Order: sequence, then structure tokens, then C-alpha cells
Amino acid sequence: MEVSKESIEEIDNAIEAENQRKVEAALFIAGKFMSLPELVALTNVNPILLRRILENLADKYKDSGIEIVNKNELWKMDVAQEYIDMVNKLATGNSEFSKAEQETLAILAYKQPIKQSVIIKIRGNKGYDHVKKFVEMALINKKKTGHTYELSLSESFYDYFSLNREDDITREANSAGAL
Repeated sequence: MEVSKESIEEIDNAIEAENQRKVEAALFIAGKFMSLPELVALTNVNPILLRRILENLADKYKDSGIEIVNKNELWKMDVAQEYIDMVNKLATGNSEFSKAEQETLAILAYKQPIKQSVIIKIRGNKGYDHVKKFVEMALINKKKTGHTYELSLSESFYDYFSLNREDDITREANSAGAL
């Protein structure tokens, strides 16, 4: 059986298209920033090809409601900036978090690091369930200190809510008078 140049090219194109679909699916479902090694491990796509695929996907979605975001060599598929307000309005109708959970998370985010006992004093016994859910979702870190736990935001929190940790650190330093 003889393999022609055209059939080799067809096979290469099919493989490249399949690799692009794998990367696209991984970014779509992840909902968080992913490093190149994470994407390579998940999709089994060569790192050199992966960079080209990510650039192609960024071009593909450039003028759509979705964008491929590259932030410090971490990649994520996200809603285009101009549609975030609209999507947030849609999301609040059937939120992943109840209003009470949102309030607990807001207190935790504003006051962190904070003792779990303080959260419970403010939010009541339901706070235990909220903290448990946030820990299971890897949104917060929980560290034993004395008879209680110290709670703080995890890196996943910043990725989950598309927040920049550096802005948070700068805000903390400014409020402490360090800058």
C-alpha cells in the first residue's frame, strides 16, 4: 500500500483538528486557569503544538462572546469582558451559592485570615456548613489553630472568581498603612 503526500497531509490535519478540539474542550470545562503542563497532561498534546493551538483558539474566539485568556502563562476560556456584567446577572438567578453562603464567603474574603469561631459568631451554626462547602470546593484554606481553625482564601478562590490576587495584597497593604 502506497501512502501519498496528500494522504499524509490529511492525516496530519485530522490529528491537528482533534488536538484543537481536545484543548478547547479542556479549557471549556475547566473554568479555571490552567498551566501548559496541566494542559499537556490532560490532553496529551505536544507542548510546542499546544502553544500554537492556544494561539489559534485565541484568534478563533477573538471577535466572539468568549475569549481565551493568557495570564502569566496560565490559560483559561472565559466570557469576553464586555459581556461579564450580563453573564453575572444571569448567574445570580440560579447561583451556585445561596445568599447566606455568599454572605459568609464575603465576610471571609474581607476579613481573612479569620478564625472559624468568629465566622460562627457572625453567621450562626449554618456557618459550619458553609465553611465545609468552601473547603470541599477548595475555595478556602482551613488550618487548625488552638481550639478553632484559621480560614483564608486559597489560590483557587482567585481563579474561580477571576480575581487578581495582587490587587487584594495591595489593598491589604494599603489598609495596613504599609505602602
